[in-house]
Amino acid sequence: MKKHLLFFFLCVPSYFFSQEYSDYLGAGHSNGITVTSSNEQSRTNWRETASAANTVNGNGLDARLLETSRFLAQATFGTNLDYIKSVAKNSFEDWIDNQFDISSPSMGQMTDDTYNQALVIFIANGGNHKEYSGPNSTHFNYAWWQSNIGNNDLLRQRIALALSEIFVISWDSNLSDYGVGLGDYYDVLKDNAFGNFRDLLLDISLHPMMGGYLSHYNNPKSDPEENVHPDENFAREIMQLFTIGLYELNQDGSYELDINGDRIPTYDNDDIKEFAKIFTGLGTSEVEKNEYDIVPDFGVGINFARKNIPMVMYDEWHEPGEKKLLNGKIVPAGQSGMKDIEDAIDNLLNHKNTGPFISLRLIQQLVKSNPSPAYVSRISNVFNNYKGVRGDMKAVVKAILLDEEARSCSWVSDPSSGKLIAPMIRYFNTTRQLDLDNDNGLYWNSGRDFFRSTGQLPLGSPSVFNFYLPEYVPNSEFADLNLKGPEFEIHTSAASLAYINEVNSWTNTPRNSMLQTHNLDLKSTPLNFEKLKYYAQDGEVLVNMLDKLFTRGQLSGETKQIIVDAIEAMEGSNQNIDYMHNRVRLGLFLILTSPDYVILK
Repeated sequence: MKKHLLFFFLCVPSYFFSQEYSDYLGAGHSNGITVTSSNEQSRTNWRETASAANTVNGNGLDARLLETSRFLAQATFGTNLDYIKSVAKNSFEDWIDNQFDISSPSMGQMTDDTYNQALVIFIANGGNHKEYSGPNSTHFNYAWWQSNIGNNDLLRQRIALALSEIFVISWDSNLSDYGVGLGDYYDVLKDNAFGNFRDLLLDISLHPMMGGYLSHYNNPKSDPEENVHPDENFAREIMQLFTIGLYELNQDGSYELDINGDRIPTYDNDDIKEFAKIFTGLGTSEVEKNEYDIVPDFGVGINFARKNIPMVMYDEWHEPGEKKLLNGKIVPAGQSGMKDIEDAIDNLLNHKNTGPFISLRLIQQLVKSNPSPAYVSRISNVFNNYKGVRGDMKAVVKAILLDEEARSCSWVSDPSSGKLIAPMIRYFNTTRQLDLDNDNGLYWNSGRDFFRSTGQLPLGSPSVFNFYLPEYVPNSEFADLNLKGPEFEIHTSAASLAYINEVNSWTNTPRNSMLQTHNLDLKSTPLNFEKLKYYAQDGEVLVNMLDKLFTRGQLSGETKQIIVDAIEAMEGSNQNIDYMHNRVRLGLFLILTSPDYVILK
């Protein structure tokens, strides 16, 4: 008589074992096996049947599905169940490699096109074209949402947002009127997401939107008689926030200490002054059409500049002479201003801090707030040298998402593991993981209500320091455990309640609206609950479905029972009340506001 052993692999993928066994029951290898049962349950109004064969053929096991849901929660803004199932069929590395090959439309061009389309709608509704301004930040927001609903470039878009929270510019500033420039800056992040870090750093340094935001656009050389000195703003931030940080780091992200046990600064005020000299002489390459006969030149105001074309060097305005950079690097006198900039970029790229600094920031954005030193060290090693290349972003992204600390089940239960999901990521999750009731194909969203409530939208940071600091420590309990919780900095009592009110708005008919336009008479886009209503026939079935989508199979027994009990209490025979609809509403509201969801483990 044959004996079969049944193995349940709940989380840890097979490639972490020294040997892979593929002939266990539950893996789909049930050919030639007949299973009989005294009862095979079927229920009225349900498509599914509790077949005895499911005990061995793998159809009853959700481990791979839940593991995939968790992976996609780190690597995307959210996907529906069909997409999760499709990714689960192959390796995560295959999915990442396929994502590397997916091209992405220009956000700058889409912002311009969106403005033109919105203007036509505005005029068709009786508006005067002189009363409709743009392209501005509203049209950038429209384009961003249009680009991120129903798209295929999921990983590229996720990494672009992560980079936007490191290399920060913001429309919540004097840049708000420059929609095409905002879109083009986002293109720089998106198009370099899988390129080389050197190219990314150079491109953001030369972008007029960064130049306008951190004031090295029209940054002149010294003129002591007029008390003019190079602006130091960008010079400071390219070191502090974009590459090396304030203090010397070991490869594992820990601080290097001097003989007194103190942290060692990476730069001083003299270094800032030297880098400020480097970033002088940059001005507009082209100007917008204008009635004043203004032509490209150094000193032309940014309002006239083309914001989607890199700045160019005006050498006569560039600080002459040698510049002393970090680690003894001397930029010689007599070379062009652009060569000075490229030398400075190389100086920062090759600094030993850049690998661990950027690796830690990206891990915090995608996976967890408190990666182990070993995790940071492994990613830094990839950044420093992957097949002889420094700064290979493809290799870095793949290493972060496939590292055992991101994938292994053992880390899920570690109390130091995980991160608070930022409010805007929760917003994106909901729009992407559920059906939207949209009949015009326009997924434009100004996001004004959500931004007022939470202070978050893409490129909407209040300062160059992002929405929250990566080193933020929420309270003494975190401090005692030497843990950080960056997103908790914006998790205030007011913002927390505002988020709950937002979720109530999303799920509460007739107010449920996910996407809204501004000054346009367009129908708002609410959630569509029709598919979920099928599962709402049974409270536990509905919660299990929502668990796969939102809580990645990690919904606690206590939370699950609370939600199931609340759903099951909603019943009745009143023909005027759609109880299934209300059950979905309540289940979604409770899931989306639960700690099991908002903490990504």
